[in-house]
Amino acid sequence: MEVTEVRVFPVSEDKLKAYVTITFDDCFVVRDVKVINGNNGLFVAMPSKKRKDGSFKDMAHPLNNETRKMIESKVLEAYKREVEKNLKT
Repeated sequence: MEVTEVRVFPVSEDKLKAYVTITFDDCFVVRDVKVINGNNGLFVAMPSKKRKDGSFKDMAHPLNNETRKMIESKVLEAYKREVEKNLKT
């Protein structure tokens, strides 16, 4: 499985920094991935849905650490490029 496209949509909120759409193998899309500025820096949050009890449950997520790290590195790399591009304009 390969990440073939990452589209970043920056937002100007305190902790939420961007929404991201990821395409895998040019044939499967995951929307509403988030870049969050947490206590230990930026991290990637998978799309989630609010449950009746007020908690959140991931709608899609990697099943192992290798895949999670691969997705996070691609997303954060694309986010940083987008931020740099916006600073230049």
